[in-house]
Amino acid sequence: MSLELKGITKKFNTLVANDQINLKVEKGEIHAILGENGAGKSTLMNIVYGLLEADSGTILVDGKQVAIKEPSDALNFGIGMVHQHFMLVPVFTVAENIVLGHEQSKRGILTLDEAKKKIQSIANEFKFDINPDSLIEDLPVGVQQRVEIIRALMYDAKVLILDEPTAVLTPQETDELLNIMRALKAKGTAIIFITHKLREVKAVADKITVIRLGKVVGVASPSSSQEELASMMVGREVDLIPDKPEVKTGKTILAVKDLSIFNTVGRKIVNNISLEIRAGEILAIAGVQGNGQSELARALVNLEDHVTGSIKINDEEILKKSVRDSLRAGIAFIPESRELDGLIGSFSIAENLILDTHDLEPVAKRGQINKEYVRENAIKLVKEFDVRTQSIFDTSSSLSGGNKQKVVLARELSRNVELVIASQPTRGLDVGSIEFVYQRLMAERAANRAVLLISSELDEVSALADRIAVIYRGEIVGIVSPDISREKLGLMMAGIN
Repeated sequence: MSLELKGITKKFNTLVANDQINLKVEKGEIHAILGENGAGKSTLMNIVYGLLEADSGTILVDGKQVAIKEPSDALNFGIGMVHQHFMLVPVFTVAENIVLGHEQSKRGILTLDEAKKKIQSIANEFKFDINPDSLIEDLPVGVQQRVEIIRALMYDAKVLILDEPTAVLTPQETDELLNIMRALKAKGTAIIFITHKLREVKAVADKITVIRLGKVVGVASPSSSQEELASMMVGREVDLIPDKPEVKTGKTILAVKDLSIFNTVGRKIVNNISLEIRAGEILAIAGVQGNGQSELARALVNLEDHVTGSIKINDEEILKKSVRDSLRAGIAFIPESRELDGLIGSFSIAENLILDTHDLEPVAKRGQINKEYVRENAIKLVKEFDVRTQSIFDTSSSLSGGNKQKVVLARELSRNVELVIASQPTRGLDVGSIEFVYQRLMAERAANRAVLLISSELDEVSALADRIAVIYRGEIVGIVSPDISREKLGLMMAGIN
């Protein structure tokens, strides 16, 4: 089945999200759509899937114009979609999630027998290790994504839209997904692959359409270099291999000794970790997601409750102190989830920029917020960190992912700090925003600050780190040089030393 878009235009007030977009995807083709955050990729696909309605333009399926007003229309025409943020109910089973909205019953009682058989058949066909009776909340992120794919295939999707499908996947899960895409292509499924990850596009795409500021700016071949694709996306040259000048390391800023972290039922998640970071160096923690690195980052700012051992900043013990004490001791914290832990979505950009310092002068005087300072501070930081927004008084929830991350960076790096903890700082970001994050982290290193980088992106770890500590099942299994091969580093992350 082929899908064609002609002249699709969508406006939100004065913002033109999609501007006369033309696109055609053929049967058995993987068609990648590249673009920065906010370029209009997801808006376009939400129109195709019936979640939004275009202001003008037409959609054709196998050459015939169709009207798609809601997702059920898209499914009826053979169009399925796996969203960037999964549309799954955590407390439901795999089978219950897949039949949601298509339930069958006997004498008023929900029956799942036929659905389970079909789910198992699809799982076997694509070598998915999935139990239809498993609860979604018990499944790893990569497996949850496969549930979304099965749901689309259950209803005979001939065109499958994957919206930023690798944003939260580990390198291993990403490779598995790319293989799944190849298998679907071989069976004739047309795939629209929305992404900004150039390595993945080059690995699987048959055709590449690049969107910038709501317009198609070009069609590229997978043989194009990453530099060429990045330049098309952002409209300028992009350097994703930052300069790493020699920096003479100074005193030990962070000293962690015998640190263990336990979950609420007493299971040890992090096991007796010890490490040090000196001023002027970047230590990267590399590991597959779920091996304790998220809890480690949170523990270092006292966001975890059940922790033993020692955490010292400049020889001062901070374990068991408050989060505020940790920040005041000189830690900048860039959390893994900017939406959950980095920003308050209903607060304005200006308000989010003072969350760490709202009770200190000059932000506050005699218990009252200095509104003029807050405004001037926001104007300065929005300019310095290139936050793309119409107003500093817009809510942070209105920003794209890259601009949300820039607000977090602006707040954390504009304070007087000595240690920067950056947890998955480029997850879900486009190449332009990634380049910016790299530049800011390297600037912190050059300013003789200590940087702890926690990342599952191997290219990122190798490009930024002075040393790499590999974590596996809550333990540091080795500390290596950044010039280690990608293959060896991947094996260490899998527990093979």
